[in-house]
Amino acid sequence: MSVLARFLVLTALRWLPVGLIIPVVVLLPLDRGLSLAEVGAALSAQGVVVLLLELPTGGLADAWGRRPVLLLSSVLALSSYLTVLAAHHAATLAVAYVLMGASRALDSGPLSAWFVDESGATPTEVASGLGRAGAVVGTSIAAGSLLSGALLAWLPVDHATALAVPYTVAVVLVVVQVVVVLVLMSEHREHVGSLAASVRATGPTIVSALGLLRRSRVLAALVAVELFWGFGMAAFESLTPVRLGELLGESGDAAAVMGPVSAAAWGVSALGAAVVGPMVRRWSAVSVSVALRLVQGTTVVVMGLVGGPVWLVVAFLSTYAVHSAAGVVYESLLHEQAESANRATVLSLASMAMHPGGSLGVLVLGVVAATWGTGAAFVVAGVVTAAAAPLFLVRERGGTPRPGREGRRTLGAGTVQER
Repeated sequence: MSVLARFLVLTALRWLPVGLIIPVVVLLPLDRGLSLAEVGAALSAQGVVVLLLELPTGGLADAWGRRPVLLLSSVLALSSYLTVLAAHHAATLAVAYVLMGASRALDSGPLSAWFVDESGATPTEVASGLGRAGAVVGTSIAAGSLLSGALLAWLPVDHATALAVPYTVAVVLVVVQVVVVLVLMSEHREHVGSLAASVRATGPTIVSALGLLRRSRVLAALVAVELFWGFGMAAFESLTPVRLGELLGESGDAAAVMGPVSAAAWGVSALGAAVVGPMVRRWSAVSVSVALRLVQGTTVVVMGLVGGPVWLVVAFLSTYAVHSAAGVVYESLLHEQAESANRATVLSLASMAMHPGGSLGVLVLGVVAATWGTGAAFVVAGVVTAAAAPLFLVRERGGTPRPGREGRRTLGAGTVQER
C-alpha cells in the first residue's frame, strides 16, 4: 500500500469518531443534568490545554517521532471518550476534555508531517495529497454525523442510553485506529530517538522553530494568516445558528435545520478539498491561496447581507467549500517552509496562532452582534478574513531563498521555481 493510501486510511479513522460525537457533545451532558454553563466551561478547558501544549507536542513529534506521538494521542482520545461516558458531574466532564485537549494537541501535525517525509513528494504532489486528505476529513465527519443521527433515531433504547451510543462506537473506532497505526505507519527518520532523549530535545526543537519564525518573513506571514482566519471562523462556526434563527424567526427551527446543514457543509468541504490538486497543477499555490482567501471573505460577508434563510444556507455551504480547499493549500505552503527535523513544530506554530485569533473574534464579533446585529458581525468577519490575502505575497528580503532549502522545488507566485 502506498504512503498516500495509508495516509488517507489513517486520516479517515482519525476523523470518523469526531463526526460520531459532534451531534451529542452538548446533548449528552445536558441530559445528565449538567448546565450549559458547566458544559461550556469543560469545553473551554480543552481549548486552554490545546493552546498550552500545541507547541511542546509539535516539538515532541519532531524529536520522538510521528508514530509514537499519534499513538499517544489515540490513547488519550480513548481515555477522554471513556471518561465522558462515565461523567455525571462537571468535574469529571472537565477531566474528559482536558484529556481531549492533550490528544488534539498531540495529533496536530504528526500525520501530515509523516506523509510529507515518508512520501518524498514534490510540492505539487504534497498539495494534491493533502487535498485528498481534506476530502477524506470532510467525508468522514459528515458520515460520522449521519451515522450518529441514525443511531439516535433507530436504536430501540431509551433516550439517555441512545445519547451515549455514539461515544461507545467512537471508543471502538479509536481502538481500531491504534491497531491500524501500528500496522500501517512506519518511519525512516534517522534522528528519531527514545522518549527520554526526545523530551530533552523538544525544547531545542521549539527554540529552533521560533528562530526560524523570527528569521523567515514568509513563515511569519503564513502564521499571521491564522490570526485573521481564526477571527473570521468565529463568525461562521459560532454565529451561524443565531443568524439563522433570526432569519427563521424561531431558534428552535434553527436548531433543527443546523443538524443536516452542518453535515452537508462537511460534505461540500470534502468536494472543495478534492479540487485542490487540479488547481495547484494549473496555478501556483500562492495564487490559489490569495484567490480562495478573497472568495471566502466574500462568502462570509454575503452571510451577513442576505435577507433569507435559504440564501444564508447557500452562503454557509459555499464558505465551507472554500474553507477546506484554502486550508489544504495553506498547509502545503507551511510544509514548504519546514524541514523534516521541525515539520510538526512548524505546523503547531501555525495552529497555535489560530486560538488567540478565534478568541479575539468571539469577543469582538459578539460585541458587534449585540450592538449592530449578527449581519454586521459577519460583514466584519468576512473583511478580516479577506484581509489576510496579501500575506501570501510576502517574500524573503531580496527574494533570496531561506538557507538550507537549496534544491527544493517550491510553489512560487506564478511558476514552480528551483531553489
